[in-house]
Amino acid sequence: MIDTRQSFRSAESARSARSTRTPARQARPSGHGAVRSSFHPAGVPAEAPAPRWAELAARAAVWATVPSGLWRIAFAFGATMGFSGEALAFLHQNVPGWGTVYMLTLSTLAEVLAFLTLGLVRPWGRVVPRWMPLIGGRPVRPLAAVVPAALGALVLTAAGVLGVLCWNSTDNMGSPDAPQGLAGLVMTLCYLPLVAWGPLLAAVTVDYARRTRGRR
Repeated sequence: MIDTRQSFRSAESARSARSTRTPARQARPSGHGAVRSSFHPAGVPAEAPAPRWAELAARAAVWATVPSGLWRIAFAFGATMGFSGEALAFLHQNVPGWGTVYMLTLSTLAEVLAFLTLGLVRPWGRVVPRWMPLIGGRPVRPLAAVVPAALGALVLTAAGVLGVLCWNSTDNMGSPDAPQGLAGLVMTLCYLPLVAWGPLLAAVTVDYARRTRGRR
């Protein structure tokens, strides 16, 4: 009889122990929570996503460099693009040649710099992608992104304003050797989006600085 009572008490104790451990198992983070915590390294708090307008502005900044880049690429491979006189003679002297390399490099560099604007609204603007050697997975210090972006926005905005003011000067489209008529209109329309690059970058930079101001 005593053995039966002891066995019954042992079984009750075991059930009580299991019931007290159950909440601990339930409190474990789910798979989604585990993935989310691994996405944000220690010391990098989760931040609110970029607003829709900032996403659109960042994409617009990338596309703003495309028309002029395509125009330069055509020029780099020998299309006259409406130039005449000394400008056309310069083209024939240096294309193909160093003029081709220069214009292709300039177009590529502009597009790469514009693409970096997306980092201000994407996760890789807060944490370096893990595939990058040496620094992959490390948090990006906000000032390391804000300061170059702000300076770039200032320079690009100033260049855009100066370009608009001097576009029809004798050294640019006002030259008799510059493209005229339809060719001049095409060149103007290709370069016009660059005027918006600086202000778009500035707006996205301000939003990024606002969202990351808690971890300078």
